[in-house]
Amino acid sequence: MPEEDLVDIKFRLYDGSDIGPFRYSSAATVDMLKQRIVSDWPRGKSVVPKSANEVKLINSGKILENNKTVGQCKVPFGEIAGSIIIMHVVVQPSLAKTKAEKKVDDSPKKVVCSCSIL
Repeated sequence: MPEEDLVDIKFRLYDGSDIGPFRYSSAATVDMLKQRIVSDWPRGKSVVPKSANEVKLINSGKILENNKTVGQCKVPFGEIAGSIIIMHVVVQPSLAKTKAEKKVDDSPKKVVCSCSIL
């Protein structure tokens, strides 16, 4: 694999800590990056992704799509050859799971009515 096809990427977490840097091919997909993040997630963090679907990657202010390659996500200007690209990681638990975890309040509802007749 030619050296120019390799890209160094560091992943910045919500608390300012980093995972990486790792070297990827320009043909690697965003989904592959997310799977690597989940497998290398540091222990002891309060927020932990359960799967790659809960991870969002942001580069240059854009949320990256799973089917895009690293080469397609690179910003053509502003990146210096041989520099490390920093991608921000956001963990967003799936909506179906968070709804199921919410506590259901079975207490009877109080009906309060106030009327004013003038």
